[in-house]
Amino acid sequence: MKHVKDRFGDSVPEEVLLLCLGITSGVGRLIFGRVADYIPGARKVYLQVASFFFIGLMSMMIPLCHLFGGLIAVCLFMGLFDGCFICIMAPIAFELVGAQDVSQAIGFLLGLMSIPMTVGPPIAGLLYDHLGTYDVAFYLAGVPPIIGGAILCFIPWVHERQNLKERAKHVDGETTEKMLENESTLLDLYFLAEDII
Repeated sequence: MKHVKDRFGDSVPEEVLLLCLGITSGVGRLIFGRVADYIPGARKVYLQVASFFFIGLMSMMIPLCHLFGGLIAVCLFMGLFDGCFICIMAPIAFELVGAQDVSQAIGFLLGLMSIPMTVGPPIAGLLYDHLGTYDVAFYLAGVPPIIGGAILCFIPWVHERQNLKERAKHVDGETTEKMLENESTLLDLYFLAEDII
């Protein structure tokens, strides 16, 4: 809000930006929640990746908006992808760690999210005190989501490799079981034949 007052003065209704964020966040949850239902398994992570990239990009675009209408458009997109991020957080956690550990995974995720949300505003304030503008703070705020999105791209690949290893162990165990069953059957036949002879 302070950035809007510094950039556009008191003549613009800055609360409209919060309204835009809230409304499109709700719409994003409805849309992307339905879209996520059609994406199988851990591939839902790619929706999360897209939302991180767009949130980071929109954060970096805030200082570039010299018209209030442009800032509204940025906030609309940011809210839409914020809704995407929020609504598919639980299904992704469920896919990756299973039903038993999903609450702990979401707790860790929200705990880690609280760190930048707590530390970010004071750092933005310090940057404003030294530079006289919030532009650098917005540029820096866009970097972590983009890096996080890039790292998240590898999650489905790692998850698939783990699943393949587990399947291979399961197949090896079944093969050993069948071999032991066949061996015991052969031994039974041998003793039966010996008894007959």
